[in-house]
Amino acid sequence: MARNAQVSKITKSRTGIRPRPGRAQSENGSAHNDLLNDEIGLDALAGHAGYAVRRFQIWIFQDFIRTLAAVDIRPTQYSVMTVIGANPGLSQMAVAKRLGIERARLVHLLDSLEHRDLVSRVKSATDRRSHALHLTARGRTALAQFKRLAAEHERHVAEKIGKENRERLLQILSAFT
Repeated sequence: MARNAQVSKITKSRTGIRPRPGRAQSENGSAHNDLLNDEIGLDALAGHAGYAVRRFQIWIFQDFIRTLAAVDIRPTQYSVMTVIGANPGLSQMAVAKRLGIERARLVHLLDSLEHRDLVSRVKSATDRRSHALHLTARGRTALAQFKRLAAEHERHVAEKIGKENRERLLQILSAFT
């Protein structure tokens, strides 16, 4: 019994894991796999911007997907449609480069949007190898609805972190957009 208490102390200091009261640990001091998230220490991760940004990104994407679920639009599809809507006639290459999307992935994504009659590809008048991208009439109407729902999602972000923090975060991250 005293050995388990000592092992528990060692485990906590080395790993940041706090054993739950009433839970037994194995002889080697390893904690059970069913610990709650707030019981698992992050050690150096707590101070890593990349880790915090990634966790926030996961929350952001989950909320975006949930908020726009009724219209079946994903964050990348929304981004592509928004850029095309703001810049009719852009090439696939220009959209891929601006949004940091692999060309092959963008082609698949455009196929999906084209199938839904939201985007059209028109052969470029100046480059036979290229297509100009445009929103269809249905795509323009849909994008207006998507933007309203995306604004609702942004309100959720402001509720989560505060309006001023959201604005400050956008200002900080503008260096990467």
